[in-house]
Amino acid sequence: MSDNASRLGLGLAAIGRPAYITVGRGDDLGAGTERSVDVMRSRAHRLLEGAWMLGIRYFDAARSYGHAEQFLGSWLAEHPERRDELTIGSKWGYEYVGGWRMDAAVQERKEHSLRMLEAQWPETLDALGGSPDVYLVHSLTPDSSALADSALLDRLREIAAAGVRVGFSTSGPSQSAVIDAALAMPDSPFSAVQCTWNLLEQSAGAALARANDAKWLVVVKEALANGRLTARGADGADGADGGDAGAGGAGAAGEVHGGERAAAALAASDGQPLAGFALGAALAHPWADIVLTGAVTGAQLRENLDAGPPRSDDDALAALAEPPGQYWAERTARAWT
Repeated sequence: MSDNASRLGLGLAAIGRPAYITVGRGDDLGAGTERSVDVMRSRAHRLLEGAWMLGIRYFDAARSYGHAEQFLGSWLAEHPERRDELTIGSKWGYEYVGGWRMDAAVQERKEHSLRMLEAQWPETLDALGGSPDVYLVHSLTPDSSALADSALLDRLREIAAAGVRVGFSTSGPSQSAVIDAALAMPDSPFSAVQCTWNLLEQSAGAALARANDAKWLVVVKEALANGRLTARGADGADGADGGDAGAGGAGAAGEVHGGERAAAALAASDGQPLAGFALGAALAHPWADIVLTGAVTGAQLRENLDAGPPRSDDDALAALAEPPGQYWAERTARAWT
């Protein structure tokens, strides 16, 4: 078993729905009937089984990840004896509206209201066959009303009091501000954060360290920048060696920026594939409890487990970061494929 297995988690964003914005889905998943519900369920079950056998014990889903919760729940139902060894995370606040269509004009819709929480919490319980261990507000940003909604916060406190670790995920260029605002809340229901951190988007690192100091669970998502920090992403091909747990990319399909090339050069000098180098950089931070991989094949999972800490100096790694506004604008621009 790899030393990384205890700190790697499997994110199901890329395997729970037919369309997503990770580089290289066509190469990894095929097209047409290869992305039917039945085929994707079978693929998800094989992936979950492979992750279990490799020692991964953290699985991450969300209401908006298509059928990811149902796929995870049906796999759990086949292996009830494993549940106590697993940590299951899920998220509410987005709903999947893509209708299992690749060409849907809108794939997901965001709403951080008490009404949405009350609708989605029982759906999560039903899909998973019980409570998740970690339940997150999905993609909390400064424009969300969630941090000021007293009725919503009270309901989240009730869920936390029942034994579920309550938190939020973040996205956008103001991740640090959201984390710090939540850390400063009196009687906060939150004790977990899932945040984008990768070699191209390093801006939340200090805030994540503060969350770790406060004894929060810190989960890193998008460590491979949705395929940008993989061999195919760095080459400009529409492919991805490692997948990702969140949405994003490098602008137009096939477009490569200097950060990917510079990261690939450092990885080569380090003797690692770019995906391993990027994951290793996230795992090297002591504040990162779990680093998610969004692998969609067994080969990707095994490659990700071999990630090692970079030998490059801190200044060289810091120089890879893009301005957050640029990173997130390009991420938003990527097409669902």
